[in-house]
Amino acid sequence: MTAGNTTILDEPEHRFPLDMSMRAPRIHELYAASNRSQWDPRTDVDWDALRPEEIPEANREAARLWWSRRGWGEYGAVSESPALIVRFYRDRLPPEVLQYFAIRSQEEARHAEACVLMAEKLGGWIEQPEIQEFETAVSTHGVRSMALDPDTSVEAIMGALVCCLEEYAFDWFRLMVETTTHPVANRVLKLIMRDEVRHCAFGWYWLESRVPHMSADEIKRVERAAIATTEQVELTGYRVPWLAPDSEATRRENEIDRLTFEAGLGATVEEVEAPVFVACVQRVRERFRPLGIELPQFRHPRLGAF
Repeated sequence: MTAGNTTILDEPEHRFPLDMSMRAPRIHELYAASNRSQWDPRTDVDWDALRPEEIPEANREAARLWWSRRGWGEYGAVSESPALIVRFYRDRLPPEVLQYFAIRSQEEARHAEACVLMAEKLGGWIEQPEIQEFETAVSTHGVRSMALDPDTSVEAIMGALVCCLEEYAFDWFRLMVETTTHPVANRVLKLIMRDEVRHCAFGWYWLESRVPHMSADEIKRVERAAIATTEQVELTGYRVPWLAPDSEATRRENEIDRLTFEAGLGATVEEVEAPVFVACVQRVRERFRPLGIELPQFRHPRLGAF
């Protein structure tokens, strides 16, 4: 944050004149695709097929908490959207960017609703973590403060939030679709993943269009943001507890994931996801490289150097 904790909300607004000419056609295509791919969690999932009474109690309770946890994370994404939209207006980005992000925010809300419905069907939505230590891990990944910080560029936000965190999450969803055997849980994950494809593409399209117009210092700032987010958010367990430092809370969350995974109701476990995650980081590293952004070799106690 800048000196004195000044944010873009402290600056005078310069919205006009509005330039509504098309300047980001690839992002407009994503906006059109999102409009064509609308779905309703209440009607596009056969909830009657869930049959929670047939699921062993331990697995059902674990899955209930796991889907509640997913809902907490999705609500975090929803809450961060307004700050990003304000920032896009402040920086006078192409109208396609704002249009797409508005519908992307709607998609995040839809994902949250689907998670809540899953939890309710499994025994009841859980409103907050039982262990306070875990609360900060699912609440936010710092995007609000980045969005309102005039010294953090939109490109740095996109590189960190989308090209890293969203990309890691996409491979996670793809893995869950491959391993989740319950048809209702699999259906929900597939619908969410279909939206996540576009979320990832949005960040890459924007960053790839901007890099040719950026200075070496500006590109280096994107690099630092991507590295910091990977090290300080992803590798500390924001998305999955097996990456978090060992503690009683982490072990409990890992057991919840395992019981959910074994019942085919979602989640992943370390031995299944670890190689997929490492390969994803390598893919992101390779895609960044032509843009002049270099991700270093990372280290994690459970993964070693990768």
